Amino acid sequence: MTIALVVLTYNEADGLSHYLPLLSDGCHKYGVDRIFAVDGGSTDGSLELFQEYNLPYIIQEIKGRGEAFKLAFEKSDEDALIFFSPDGNENIDDVGKFRGLLAQGADLVIASRMMRGAHNEEDDQVLRWRKWANQAFGLAANLFFRRQGPYITDTINGFRAITRQAWQCLDVSASDYCIEYQSTIRAFKRRLQIAEFPTCEGQRLGGESYAKSIPTGIKFLKLLWQEIIAK
Repeated sequence: MTIALVVLTYNEADGLSHYLPLLSDGCHKYGVDRIFAVDGGSTDGSLELFQEYNLPYIIQEIKGRGEAFKLAFEKSDEDALIFFSPDGNENIDDVGKFRGLLAQGADLVIASRMMRGAHNEEDDQVLRWRKWANQAFGLAANLFFRRQGPYITDTINGFRAITRQAWQCLDVSASDYCIEYQSTIRAFKRRLQIAEFPTCEGQRLGGESYAKSIPTGIKFLKLLWQEIIAK
């Protein structure tokens, strides 16, 4: 099985300054066959950093995280893609954990911030609004759509791997941050094999998060309803 690591960026120069020196150590360190980036049109020096570290990148003409997923599959031929955001939240040392689960037959592998042994960035806070919202959406997805396999604890996290065969089967339509939630829901619907492993979510290194909690939550609710009525 061939696997590519896809670095998803939009004005993430702060994070790239930290991660690109690590990625320059080579694919073998992370258990992948190729590394490339998909960029949403950065203007903060991200593209210059890609050039400095000789990391191939593709510029999105159509904006949106879901569009970045689609473009990554269109412009690659590996058997599976791992999606990684260099904003500090995702643990780059966990990239190597995907291959083993994919080799065991998983169609979709998610790095979970919610399962036993994991750590969510809000776990040290008294009020964990974002975590609780994610768990609520996860509960809904499992209750409405899961027909086999274990309970999936983190249906929304973007740090995930998808096989090419599964991607073609999922036939996703989301163009924005709903792409992860929709791909998990449709994997449930199509009875694909989903696997998780625990990860530790770090604090953001810099830049700005474009997934604002309330607007994104409303989009998730709309998507959930659409998937329910389309069931």
